[in-house]
Amino acid sequence: MSIWEVLAVFAAGTAAGTINTIVGSGTLITFPVLLATGLPPVTATVSNAIGLIPGSISGAVGYRKELTGQRRRVLRLGLASLIGGLGGAMLLLLLPSTAFETIVPVLVALALVLVILQPRISAAVQRRRERDTTARPHPDGGPLLRVALMLASVYGGYFTAAQGVIYLSLMGILLDDTLQRLNAVKNVLAAIVNSVAALFFVFVAEIDWTAVLLIAVGSTIGGQIGARVGRRLSPVALRTVIVIVGTAAIVQLLLR
Repeated sequence: MSIWEVLAVFAAGTAAGTINTIVGSGTLITFPVLLATGLPPVTATVSNAIGLIPGSISGAVGYRKELTGQRRRVLRLGLASLIGGLGGAMLLLLLPSTAFETIVPVLVALALVLVILQPRISAAVQRRRERDTTARPHPDGGPLLRVALMLASVYGGYFTAAQGVIYLSLMGILLDDTLQRLNAVKNVLAAIVNSVAALFFVFVAEIDWTAVLLIAVGSTIGGQIGARVGRRLSPVALRTVIVIVGTAAIVQLLLR
């Protein structure tokens, strides 16, 4: 990499760590930057997944106060996410690279739609709860949430973009808790999925370790930034940045 590419990947990792801690979708920042440095899509995805692990852990540590009292929930949902993440990582390497190049633009587009619709989903969930005050969600979401998170983690192990948004949407629907506490759980689940996928990739996939190191350092810093200032940042501004970068990624993928 040139010095400018090194700086771009590091900056992208920092931004991704920050955004992942707050709302998710940081891969929509790092993925197109890695592609721009000349990495093949599969190598970029694998390197990105490994590099974002320290950022996920950093974000979870930053939200440790909100994790208080959620040990049982994290263990149950974490196991489901671990199984799904491993399945997604296996799919990434079992499917031909041409399939990945075809699927990824669709996945990025889906991620962008979820980012845009997240406020409406949250508002609809809140209205449902206000109308039906007698129905109380299961404290851990029950089997339905575990299955849903397992499927979402298959997606996360395959391609991490917007996995955090999907987690928050599912937990927001099936759990009765504050967004900040759910966001803390989301950071732990993302760390689990990225870690199990990375462990699998290390032995069987081609990895660009320079990209991994740059994203790891940047995302660790970003995770702390996101945890400290997440409540002060405008969600609208964040979603706007994500949509712009994600759209650029789709265009770049389609033109390759």
